Order: sequence, then C-alpha cells, then structure tokens
Amino acid sequence: MPSPLPNDDPRKLSHVDSAARAASIGALVGAAKWGAVSLAGVALAHAFSPLVRNLTIQFRVYLWMCPTTIGSMVEADHRLRMYETMVRAERREKIEEARERALVEEMVLLDEMEARAKERAATKGK
Repeated sequence: MPSPLPNDDPRKLSHVDSAARAASIGALVGAAKWGAVSLAGVALAHAFSPLVRNLTIQFRVYLWMCPTTIGSMVEADHRLRMYETMVRAERREKIEEARERALVEEMVLLDEMEARAKERAATKGK
C-alpha cells in the first residue's frame, strides 16, 4: 500500500485509525477465543495428566498464554487483511465509477460535436 503524502500526518488519517481498530478488535477476539480454548486444554490436562499436575503454576500459565498470544496475532492479522480487501474493493469501485463518468462525459461531448457538425453541414448545404 502506498505511503501517505509527506505533508499528511498519518495519525490524522481515518483509514489508519480504522485499520488499527480492526486489528485491535481482531486481537481481542482472537485472545478471547484461543484463551478459552487453551484454558480448557490446560484444565483438562491438569485433570487427567499427572505430568501437568507436577508442573509449576508459572509453567501452566505459560501453556495458557502461548496459544492465547498466537491466536491474538493470527486473528488481528486476519481482520487487518479483511479490512485491506474491503478498502481495495472500495477504491476499485471508486475508480470504476470515475471511469464510467468520464466515458459518459466523453460520449455527451462527442454527441454535441456531431450535432454541431451536422448543423454546420446543413448550413453549408443551403
């Protein structure tokens, strides 16, 4: 994606704020989703595995935090990519609308030029 113009402050651009918001929401959703899954996994492992029961609380928290962190990053990246796809689609749509407007304006201009040419030909023929 091209960088903003040098005189634009990136902190004041709305699309930067929207992208950050989408990534932040994705990070929170991913952390919640994968945090719950990893917490259930650690709880089940604690209930059924003597190996996990012998681990320190710090290591069990680490086993919970790793999938939570990875899930947060993956979901944030996914949401950011979805946002980027949406922005690109909007830009394509705007470009297509501008092309269509330019084509219509050109067609109108050509019609006017043809009408003037016919008028001139009719006045010369008299």
